[in-house]
Amino acid sequence: MYQHGIVIDGLQYCNWNREYFQTLKASGINAVHATIVYHENARETLSRFAEWNAHFEKNSDLIMPVHSMQDVELAKEQGKVGIFFGAQNCSPIDDEIGLIEVMRRQGLLIMQLTYNNQSLLATGCYEKTDTGITRFGKQAISEMNRVGMIIDMSHSAERSTLETIDLSSRPICISHANPTFAHKALRNKSDTVLKALTERGGLLGFSLYPFHLPNGSACSLEDFCQMIARTADMVGVEHLGIGSDLCLNQPQQVLEWMRNGRWSKAMDYGEGSAANSGWPDALPWFSGSQGMENIYNGLIRQGFNESEAGKILGGNWFDFLSEGLSPTQ
Repeated sequence: MYQHGIVIDGLQYCNWNREYFQTLKASGINAVHATIVYHENARETLSRFAEWNAHFEKNSDLIMPVHSMQDVELAKEQGKVGIFFGAQNCSPIDDEIGLIEVMRRQGLLIMQLTYNNQSLLATGCYEKTDTGITRFGKQAISEMNRVGMIIDMSHSAERSTLETIDLSSRPICISHANPTFAHKALRNKSDTVLKALTERGGLLGFSLYPFHLPNGSACSLEDFCQMIARTADMVGVEHLGIGSDLCLNQPQQVLEWMRNGRWSKAMDYGEGSAANSGWPDALPWFSGSQGMENIYNGLIRQGFNESEAGKILGGNWFDFLSEGLSPTQ
């Protein structure tokens, strides 16, 4: 049954408000990885934590903070949605390695080494030349391993991703992307990356962002579940989850901040274009409260058993995070 186990969405960046928290609760999702950073520096990241503290205070009947997987179990018992934080860039640590532990203690559980551009740590997937992990990046990977902060390479280029998998003493994740065999987007991942990731115990969260999907916003539930099935045949069910990359009800200026940050005077359209500069149309079978349950039922129709579908809907995320968030010291 869909809600028998733990249900986790491995990445969202929605317009967070009480109405949406009510939708999340109705969906049966027990925990969500919420992006709090795209390009924010350390000081600005602290303000994002403060904003979420206000959300927790005003909506304590619906949501609660997650610092460990025990909190996810508690959220399920109490009928709430657990929220755990991630950064889609390494900008919260500025150029100071000590801020990794500071941010981890504040509740930043997951951090990407890059967004789409070159960072101080690694190369983003939009760069023409991938120079791999920098000297600072090697130190950051070691420190993230030590303090129990999950490394996420969703927006990173291939060489940087493969080097990170090799350098990290702990499994890493790609929280929201799809295989390139399904759709050849810069953000999607090759068979080489997926095999290396999973051979070291890592996890892939399948994205529902239309630019990452076969047929874009017209991608059917059947097509999506077939993509999962083919990936499971290649790397195994136990390494797969959902990282929807859902961005519901966000205004255009949020999309422009994601794409441009402070680095460009000219408008960058990311995976869009000047003629198609807005948010892509959401998938009709996922944008409401029944989205995750629709995927569960689609996986069952695709031939997965209830245990396998439950692992993909959240069980694998739960196990991966349970292991990865514990400090080594």
